Amino acid sequence: MSTNQRYTGLIEKYRNRLPVSETTRLISLGEGNTPLIQLNNIPRLTGKHVEIYVKYEGLNPTGSFKDRGMTMAVTKAVEAGSQAIICASTGNTSAAAAAYAVRAGIKAFVLIPEGKIALGKLAQTLMYGAQIIQINGNFDAGMALVKEIADHAPVTIVNSINPFRLEGQKTAAFEIVDELGRAPDYHCLPVGNAGNISAYWKGYKEYSSESHGFAPVVGNRPVMCGYQAAGAAPFIDGAMVDNPETVATAIRIGHPQSWDLAWIAQKESGGWFDKCTDEQILAAQKMLSEHEGVFCEPASAASLAGALRDISSGKIPEGSLIVCTLTGNGLKDPDIAIKQCIATHPVTIEATLDAVKKAILDNM
Repeated sequence: MSTNQRYTGLIEKYRNRLPVSETTRLISLGEGNTPLIQLNNIPRLTGKHVEIYVKYEGLNPTGSFKDRGMTMAVTKAVEAGSQAIICASTGNTSAAAAAYAVRAGIKAFVLIPEGKIALGKLAQTLMYGAQIIQINGNFDAGMALVKEIADHAPVTIVNSINPFRLEGQKTAAFEIVDELGRAPDYHCLPVGNAGNISAYWKGYKEYSSESHGFAPVVGNRPVMCGYQAAGAAPFIDGAMVDNPETVATAIRIGHPQSWDLAWIAQKESGGWFDKCTDEQILAAQKMLSEHEGVFCEPASAASLAGALRDISSGKIPEGSLIVCTLTGNGLKDPDIAIKQCIATHPVTIEATLDAVKKAILDNM
């Protein structure tokens, strides 16, 4: 394969749509270009005629959609001469920030809530060598501190309040339109800090009136549907939540930083916000694994849980083409996955042919 055919990351692919120049040093790990997987079995279980695709962002380099925004945020930080970045995180942002800082040769500082970060995400951040600062408080407390410290230390904030994060994240919408030849009718996402729903909408709007090797309907944009965990649902409550709680750690956020932008996405698209219980989220996570072979982290499954409920009720009508964003890989939170499968833990048998044969036949 020649060099000009090799995929080298989303900034290079969409360079003319992103705020970089020909001389900008790109900080990339080959992020983006993630699979858009059509679900074959779950739609049949709904009893409705719908097409469902999942945008599997868990196959980004650090296992989550955060890499899309981080490649842009760190690229621009380096371009501006920054020697260090900082973020507050429930886990995925810290992993991405640490990885891209290493790639750039700069320092990463991450504030995480003590005891509230999934094991897989903590392991990543440790291995990338970031300076981890654990706080006795939740993500929202960490975010408030990060915004303050930026005025007192020479660091660049790379949370989604950094506008370059959303610039990178909008490219997922570009990829979906490029692959489908159109925008979906409905796009369903988990909502925590709300940067992703804001970024997707930005991407769809930018792409909706142009030609990209096909002839899309001018103005074709999806209805944006954002789903929160019931214990962390400020968009449904209409007010910030001070002590959010949910098993879906990635969306355990009560004070979303993209509050205004997310409301704009919902209103302009004619969409809605809704909430799912932890039980519904975990059931959707398990359903994806057992029926489609797709393993996502709990927060990701909120998009499918909400979509399935709205398909069942008819709010999302039959004949619709639906895309659900799966924001992170299931390996991000192995503890939750294992707890769900306690009844099917492996049973130890004798190392004999008869014992193995019996185990197989007993479970056919």
